Amino acid sequence: MQKIFHAASITPLLLLAACGGGQAASKSQNTKVVQQDQSSESHTKGSQKFVKVQTFTFKDDGTIPNNPYFQVLIYPGAFKGRTDQIVSTFKKNNWGNNWVDGVFSYHHFHSTSHEVLGVISGKATLRLGGEQGKDFNVNVGDVVVLPAGTGHKRLSASNDFSIAGGYPDGRDYDLQTKESPQYKENISKVGKAKQDPVYGNQGPLLSIWKKR
Repeated sequence: MQKIFHAASITPLLLLAACGGGQAASKSQNTKVVQQDQSSESHTKGSQKFVKVQTFTFKDDGTIPNNPYFQVLIYPGAFKGRTDQIVSTFKKNNWGNNWVDGVFSYHHFHSTSHEVLGVISGKATLRLGGEQGKDFNVNVGDVVVLPAGTGHKRLSASNDFSIAGGYPDGRDYDLQTKESPQYKENISKVGKAKQDPVYGNQGPLLSIWKKR
């Protein structure tokens, strides 16, 4: 059974062994696929306060490549009470080519761009990292940043679920369902985003994302 992470209540964990991650103690069959890294504490930089950001690392499972360089970032409640500002904030912070829709119900990834998702309304359970990844409950105001290659799929959603997407520099993006040498090469060429999609040029993404 997959453990479901609630975006608003993920317990910060210390960085564990690369093949163990947050579920090492449970000896889950999926511990070689996902690792929960140390969470960033909420803090203030200048006059701007950031929410606590959780980070996760997913390994290549043979079908979904995921990203060997950058972590998945989850910003719980980053837009709570102001979801009408999600798209405009993404645009302002140079995460463009925006859309408002849902999430496909099959595993897929983008090899040519990172992606940010912000929940405008409703709630959903998403599986990140491919079939052997992990499940996350996302709610209104939550933001998820998916580095290029990260598998994602909708498992369930409320009738009013709506989510906004965006891409660094407004990049075009592909949609793939199975890895290949070409897609992995594409992923390796997608560099670090220049701005945090939520907080701009002072956001936590800029310090968390260090190409490994």
